[in-house]
Amino acid sequence: MAVSGRAGVMATSGDATRAAELRRVKFLATLVLVDCLAVFVTAKLLLAYHPVFGFVAAFAEAATIGGLADWYAVVALFRRPLGLPIPHTAIIQNNQARIADKLGEFIETNFLDAAPVDAKLREVDFASFIAEWMSDRKRSADLSRFVLRLLPEAFDATETSGLTQYVTRRVMTQLQAIDLAPLATSTLHAFVAEGRHKALLDDLLTAIHGALSQPETMTAFRAKLRDELPTLLRFYRTDAFLVKRILTSASAFFDEVRADPQHPFRSEFDRMVLSLVDKMSSDPAYAAHLDDLKRSLLARPELGGLAQSIWSQAKAFIERSASGESSVLQHHLANVFVEAGKALAADAEMRAEINQGLIVVLRSFIAEQKSGVSIFIADQVKGWDMAQLITLIETNVGKDLQYIRFNGSVIGGLAGLALYSLEMLLRWL
Repeated sequence: MAVSGRAGVMATSGDATRAAELRRVKFLATLVLVDCLAVFVTAKLLLAYHPVFGFVAAFAEAATIGGLADWYAVVALFRRPLGLPIPHTAIIQNNQARIADKLGEFIETNFLDAAPVDAKLREVDFASFIAEWMSDRKRSADLSRFVLRLLPEAFDATETSGLTQYVTRRVMTQLQAIDLAPLATSTLHAFVAEGRHKALLDDLLTAIHGALSQPETMTAFRAKLRDELPTLLRFYRTDAFLVKRILTSASAFFDEVRADPQHPFRSEFDRMVLSLVDKMSSDPAYAAHLDDLKRSLLARPELGGLAQSIWSQAKAFIERSASGESSVLQHHLANVFVEAGKALAADAEMRAEINQGLIVVLRSFIAEQKSGVSIFIADQVKGWDMAQLITLIETNVGKDLQYIRFNGSVIGGLAGLALYSLEMLLRWL
């Protein structure tokens, strides 16, 4: 492959062979022209000896003229014949700018128009190609390594660009704008509708029963009760009896509730939870309390520190994975790509949606950029070294053009012979 010229017009290694063949055909065409001229002169000289040489001379003369005319036409297409400044010659060179503009316009109109572009895009199954590509584990592993190499730079760019602070502010603003009352109400409604509050009650009863069974709890409860009893009752250790009776009764009650799904206390608990949900949905005071709680939580400095800590740990983990210190993330990322490829291959509807989306995007992109493509092509053609380009064109198609010279000689000779024969016929008449 050879490259030269201002715009780097390329000439392939096969052009040398074609150039040699072109020179051979050119030589033969010129030899035919010289032979026709020689035959014409010879026939004219022998005309006095026999009338048949007149027909030969007429054929040779017209063949010479036809060959010369076609030689001129072929040469004029590429350059000036004999270097003379003859008008309307070197057609390609003199019309370089117009050819460039028309070529760009032709490609824009015939190749980048909406209809052919849309038809061509619909022939391509982009989603199947993506699915097949991602399903290959080696390719997915390579893609995961490539993504991991980019992630540390993405983290650094995010930090230095201020994007982190912007996203943080936007998230905090959105969190501040959330109305917790309807959200909490709908969540609790779903919680109760699914019966999950019953399991919560069981867990709560179990926890209370366990706490009451602890010696520490009995000691603390007894000490509190002693402070409230009269001195006389404390003297007879009434507090120990009361504590034991109270805790035993409470434990027995909790065991009854836990063992009986239809216990009246469970109905009362349901009514209490539903009443709380109704109050949260209708009482502005509850909404205000929830809003104050939300603002208090979001204003805590620990929240910012937690976010920064999570970010730093995530960045450190990404950097270790990108450096090869840890292969866990790369392995999981490759698995994600492979599974995504398999899932996409099995989902015809998803592939159709992806293809349609890509068609819309590419069609819109091409429609917006096709005029720029036309201008780019025109500018490239205008910047070509036309002398080299003409040599390249002539090397590749010049052989066929040289056969025009052979045809010109033959057709011209036959036309001249026909006209001379007609002239002789008219004279004899």
